[in-house]
Amino acid sequence: MNTSAASAAGKVTHEHLRRDAYLYVRQSTLKQVLSNTESTARQYALRGRAVALGWAESQIIVIDTDQGQSGASAADREGFQRLVADVGMGHAGIVLGLEVSRLARNNTDWHRLLEICALAGTLILDEDGLYDPANFNDRLLLGLKGTMSEALCGRPHKASYANPSVMPTWRGKLFAPSKIWLPSSA
Repeated sequence: MNTSAASAAGKVTHEHLRRDAYLYVRQSTLKQVLSNTESTARQYALRGRAVALGWAESQIIVIDTDQGQSGASAADREGFQRLVADVGMGHAGIVLGLEVSRLARNNTDWHRLLEICALAGTLILDEDGLYDPANFNDRLLLGLKGTMSEALCGRPHKASYANPSVMPTWRGKLFAPSKIWLPSSA
């Protein structure tokens, strides 16, 4: 077992595994839902990470009702509201999302979810790793990820995770972006 797998396995307890795993799937626009099928497939593939950590396939609840809706606010996202409610009621042992921006693109919604996860003892998993929001270091990193997500949201089309200057890979291959985006001085 590699070091990161051992570390992840140490965070998952029997109490987490007793509860369900919640996979949140979202694309920001209907155009993305139709054209970014690879991203959607990667989101659904996170089920495998939950199974590898010990959840049964039958324990994985997929919430994908917010497809085509921006993460800028939780107000009109029924799926996100259900996720927060179920976490708060202690039903979730883990929340899975491809990246922080899929869950929330503003710090108010993101930090509210982090607080509820910490209080309920719910883990968070994204493509980068497994986090315990009750752990100071994990919470700090998740907070930074949320801040970056909100900043990227404020720069539409110039700074999204799909932009090569931000995430310069496509199907695992590094490529040189034609233009590097840098924030302008205010």
